[in-house]
Amino acid sequence: MKKTYQIIFPLFIILILVACDPTTRKSPEEKEISTEQVAGPKEVMQGPISLVIHGGAGTIKRENMTEEKDAEYRAKLAEALEAGYAKLEDGAPAMEAVIAAIQIMEESPLFNAGKGAVFTNEGKNELDAAVMDGKTRNAGAVAGVSTIKSPIEAALSVMKDSPHVMMAGKGAEKFAAEQGLEIVDPEYFFTQSRYDALQRVKAREEEKGRSAALLDFPDSKFGTVGCVALDKDGNIAAGTSTGGMTNKRYGRIGDAPIIAAGTYADNLTCGVSATGHGEYFIRSVVAYDIAAKMKYAGMSLEAAANKVVYDELVEFGGGGGIIALDRAGNISMPFNTSGMYRGYMNEKGTPKVYIYEDEK
Repeated sequence: MKKTYQIIFPLFIILILVACDPTTRKSPEEKEISTEQVAGPKEVMQGPISLVIHGGAGTIKRENMTEEKDAEYRAKLAEALEAGYAKLEDGAPAMEAVIAAIQIMEESPLFNAGKGAVFTNEGKNELDAAVMDGKTRNAGAVAGVSTIKSPIEAALSVMKDSPHVMMAGKGAEKFAAEQGLEIVDPEYFFTQSRYDALQRVKAREEEKGRSAALLDFPDSKFGTVGCVALDKDGNIAAGTSTGGMTNKRYGRIGDAPIIAAGTYADNLTCGVSATGHGEYFIRSVVAYDIAAKMKYAGMSLEAAANKVVYDELVEFGGGGGIIALDRAGNISMPFNTSGMYRGYMNEKGTPKVYIYEDEK
């Protein structure tokens, strides 16, 4: 009996210690959850090489667009798609396709990025851009730059050639110059139509106040270009470039260069590039929220994107849209404004380009 007691008692003490150890205890909630109940990204078959782009969202209506201007936008969007897709067809990584497509739009005065950037309250062009690699989740961004010809190329250089994620202002410009990127006089970005738009907004602001000016010129807070690509190896990359908001002040930075707000990529879920009223996209962490809904709630790309853009952003008061692409090649392009310059290209061949709300 004594020997039995000597054996059982130490075992009893060990059982008590194990039961009291917080690292071994599970709450009632944890005990009820099985592995089958945990939502998350499911393994998906790799889709075909694909590319999706946007050129900004806003009050874009047929009645306000001439046939010539409509054709001009469609041609430039198609050109950007073809430039990016050609990279994918040649076997280049997704990031190269993103850069190629966005640079076409940065060099066009049609879009609020690069050459067509809007003006700040001080009459300057301040540009932002970001890229993210879905395989490694490395990212790079620049903000508030005025002399770098291709902000999207500078964002890529920050990702590849520095230990940082974001650089801003003069520091970003110095870094770009050191990396051998093309530096231009700020006058390179001047376009008369954008400058005239600034004068209209400022005149209305002086007459009615800043809030009224934003209401009277709603598109002053919209406009960005972006691209998401899927390459032959199943890797996703995303990029976004913008001139920001017309009449912006005090070094304002929007969502485009902020990873998880305006730009995000993860092979496990999707790549996203956003366009819209940046303040709302930042506070809603829009790009990551779509990926998170796929990862943790098991939602499809379309369901996650629609939930964020049509429900959550609208309830919050944020206007705009996104483009997104997952590893299976599924494409989503929702927007809650009257139009968004957008398009995609995949194995089906020719570029598909859209502008207005009723185009599918």
